[in-house]
Amino acid sequence: MDRPADELSAAALHAPAAASTLDAMLQHFMLLAPVFDALPDVVFFVKDAEARYAMVNRTLARRCGQKDKQALIGRTAEDVFPRRFGRIYTAQDKAIIAEGNQLIDQLELHLYAGREPGWCMTCKQPLYDASGKVIGVVGISRDLQAAEGTHPAYSRLAAVVQHIQENYVQPLNMRQLAAMANMSIAQLERYFHKVFHLTPRQVLLKTRLDAATALLITNDKVTDVAALCGYTDHSAFTRQFKATVGITPTEYRSLLHAGMTPEKV
Repeated sequence: MDRPADELSAAALHAPAAASTLDAMLQHFMLLAPVFDALPDVVFFVKDAEARYAMVNRTLARRCGQKDKQALIGRTAEDVFPRRFGRIYTAQDKAIIAEGNQLIDQLELHLYAGREPGWCMTCKQPLYDASGKVIGVVGISRDLQAAEGTHPAYSRLAAVVQHIQENYVQPLNMRQLAAMANMSIAQLERYFHKVFHLTPRQVLLKTRLDAATALLITNDKVTDVAALCGYTDHSAFTRQFKATVGITPTEYRSLLHAGMTPEKV
């Protein structure tokens, strides 16, 4: 019986215990290469201890503007993505390698076809050698796309999303949102998850963090950025930002300002 893509993705994040070097692990991952090459909405990659790509699928290569997957091998995310994205991916990879932490279902920005930004759920797992040393990272990113017309209630749901995006500083009022869509709260949450693969609260979260990443380019205090994005508690903003982006707002700002030029943002 065929296995669902999500199940295959999860299985691919765990390298065989018998493989003690990155090269040995890559031999096992290569067995799944045809599967991941056939998934247009899933990015798959393996990186070495320097956060350089050691293996990628066709989807990732295409989104980086390359026809040949080999064009990405030996390069970091910062080398192949626009700096707004690449800096964060590489910093996240290096943090995983240094600390041995894993990321599970992290909501983050990615690039879709045409180099347009979109949201995805990313999982990253450190790879260990026989001695317990981190020797690389394996990960996947699954697109969160919803095409218009895929659900009869799409237009009503889209109106709710637009309202959230235009009023993200305000607390979420589920009763008001449900009334806008002419649904019960339970229906609204169920349809949101079915169409967008996100809850209304996650849409609010991603909208606030999207605004925060733009505001952090400025010299505003992080506490002010938090308030402008609807957070009354600065520490809660920092925790949520790190949980989703992988680094703190201050670390994100440092990355943006390190050698940043206008044309690279």
